Amino acid sequence: MDEHLPETLRAVEHELTALLRRGRALSWEIASEVHPNLEPNAYGLLLWLRRAGSVRLTDLAARLGIGKGTLSRQINRLELLGLVRRDPDPGDRRAFQLSLTEEGTRRFDAARASRLGQIRRTLESWSREDIDDFARLLRRFNDASAL
Repeated sequence: MDEHLPETLRAVEHELTALLRRGRALSWEIASEVHPNLEPNAYGLLLWLRRAGSVRLTDLAARLGIGKGTLSRQINRLELLGLVRRDPDPGDRRAFQLSLTEEGTRRFDAARASRLGQIRRTLESWSREDIDDFARLLRRFNDASAL
């Protein structure tokens, strides 16, 4: 093992902690842009729904690694805010397909544009290669991580 690895791992931990702290603060900000009563962790859920278009609750719960009961409570709250809707699943009448409402899509897209603008400004001095490497390494870390 490389003798500098423990120090390098401490540096990674430090940077991840800073990133997560900033991410939590940004989540509060972005969530309030979507809806003033939106919980910060719901932004990620809206992101998944925006990507999927329409998805069953059980499939989304499995993808996110959270329980169906927890996800159902979050979806209920998003429905009350008018951001998400449940439609009968044509393949299984006992199930529902979840998707963003038109209002949910409009609000999410506006908040996302703001978030992407912040990211763009942060990375504007980086080379395209550095940005590609950063995205690739983050994806690799997230795919391998149980965090």
